[in-house]
Amino acid sequence: MATVDYRSLAGDIVAGVGGESNIAGATHCATRLRLKLRDEAKADTAAVEKLPGVITVMKAGGQYQVVIGDNVPTVYAELGRITKVTDGTPAEAETAPQGNLFNRFIDLISSIFSPVIWPLAAAGLLKAFLSLATQLGWLAPESQTNVILAATADALFYFLPVFLAVTAAKRFKTNQFTSMAIAAALVYPSIVALAGAGAPVSFAGIPVVMMNYTSSVLPIIVAVWLQGYLERFLTGVLPSAIRNFTTPLLTLLVMVPLVLMTVGPVTTFAAQGLSAGINAAFTYVPWLAGAIMGGFWQVFVLFGLHWGLVPGMLSEMSTQGYSLMMGPLLAAVLGQAAATLAVMLRTRNKARRTVAGPAALSGFLAGITEPAIYGVNLPLKKPFYFGIAGGIVGGAIAAVGGSGASSFVFPSLLGLPAFSTVGNFGLQLLGTGLAVAIAFTLTFFFGPRELEAADDAGAPLPGSAADPLEAGSPVPVQPATGAAGPAASAGTAGTLELLAPVSGQAVALAEVQDKVFSSGAMGSGLGIVPADGRICSPITGTIKAAMKTGHAFGIKSDDGVEVLVHIGIDTVQLQGRGFEAAVVRGDQVRAGDLLAVVDLDLVAEAGYDTTTLVMVTNTAQLASVTPVDGASLPGGTLAQGQAAISVRP
Repeated sequence: MATVDYRSLAGDIVAGVGGESNIAGATHCATRLRLKLRDEAKADTAAVEKLPGVITVMKAGGQYQVVIGDNVPTVYAELGRITKVTDGTPAEAETAPQGNLFNRFIDLISSIFSPVIWPLAAAGLLKAFLSLATQLGWLAPESQTNVILAATADALFYFLPVFLAVTAAKRFKTNQFTSMAIAAALVYPSIVALAGAGAPVSFAGIPVVMMNYTSSVLPIIVAVWLQGYLERFLTGVLPSAIRNFTTPLLTLLVMVPLVLMTVGPVTTFAAQGLSAGINAAFTYVPWLAGAIMGGFWQVFVLFGLHWGLVPGMLSEMSTQGYSLMMGPLLAAVLGQAAATLAVMLRTRNKARRTVAGPAALSGFLAGITEPAIYGVNLPLKKPFYFGIAGGIVGGAIAAVGGSGASSFVFPSLLGLPAFSTVGNFGLQLLGTGLAVAIAFTLTFFFGPRELEAADDAGAPLPGSAADPLEAGSPVPVQPATGAAGPAASAGTAGTLELLAPVSGQAVALAEVQDKVFSSGAMGSGLGIVPADGRICSPITGTIKAAMKTGHAFGIKSDDGVEVLVHIGIDTVQLQGRGFEAAVVRGDQVRAGDLLAVVDLDLVAEAGYDTTTLVMVTNTAQLASVTPVDGASLPGGTLAQGQAAISVRP
């Protein structure tokens, strides 16, 4: 493959499928170039399959899939240089099955808010520090410096509908510039002035209930959703000669008045009702509301459910200037960080300590707890539970004090100023301090004791979910002959053992329901029908490829063995829904380290096979790649971390 001219290959593929004009869209997964062709009859499949660098061609799910292997990102990049088909992916996921209603809602909110969440957090942090500086007299509120910095911090929140218009337009496949124009009209100075004047307003004789849409969330999302239907209707009925300019013209003429008269007031009242409901919970049973938010916020994060709460927080801020929902989150986040810190100080395992230190620092200072949860607390279980316990107590105390956040920040020590002006700040500090103390103390004295790892080359950390004995697997681990331990990646002299990345039922490669894998075209290996959603590395090495969808990873060992871990069949179509990657390209991993967490129920409900493939993609360059004896293959069960494939370089 090293001698393949990838630019020439990309050009030959384009020619082979009928030219650029026949390609409606292009994307790629871990091994395949996925093309949406306008007319498959124009494609010369036999010629494409004969191209040097092409393994085979598949047609599935309305896609023309050119199987290339590990070098598909290079071919895709070259395709982008010589054509315009990769500028967007209009056909992507059009035929992908959808999950249940709740999962679709979470995915919708995530896709709209995730692109702006970091700028929102940054702007919120700046607002918090400016507020603190003016309170302490470090900066005069009327100074020009403060005016400029305040504009820097407030602009994103003030014009939030415009930013959300962009992300919503991408989600609903509408013209994003028309969406931005609709949003800009909602926050136009004269419209804001009409809303503030309090005088009756009408449009063509129809009364209009004026609202202030600055910093609003729901109106523009619903407006862009409706815009999509209107645009598609107009595109279908307008003559092509005038379609390009009349579609946005009519869309603006219809949507802006429609939003001001109907969508805007309805969604604004809904947002106000949501805020009132949240306030009622924090007013009448604050200890319960705080305990739930403080105790289970990190559980929500773990399953991606927190995205469903973000609009509520932003709606609170737009309607009342602060969010009570965010008050208990300091205890939740810092409690988990404290548990991780205790693990770092307690453990004698060098690898665990190396992960725990930076993870605790990230949690305390930035409010980023994913490294702590996935790398330390959740694998050890008890620290995660102790962090929840601290969050329950601390969150309840903070809520009783009426604590909240005056700006959207990540709950952390750096974001502390945002919590200083809402409610009783003393109780907020007390609750957060108790959460830290409880989580740290319980973890330090009652958490699992870890000894130095016996095999630095590849053993999973004791007590982690990669350890099948700790994970509760019914199958005892059978080390390969000469292996250093139950999860060692080094086998007998001259061999390397690949570990099962997940517990489950073994499937012979020939029985996998995908001809590219089952044919052995991608190399030798096996499949596992996973019993749980934690997918771990089968080998010690470097992450050479990590799909942004979280469904596939390429790993190369120091011995030159190249391994593909592919979670599910054709799951790239889910576009990352249900997948949470724990590593990125360039990371060093040990055998047993977590690669990703997948929601198997979501994948199954969406209609996809969950069989996880472990493939040695450079099999042809190795002496042998075979499933190990004694592992009951195929059809038997494997435990996560059990030796599964024997490789002789």
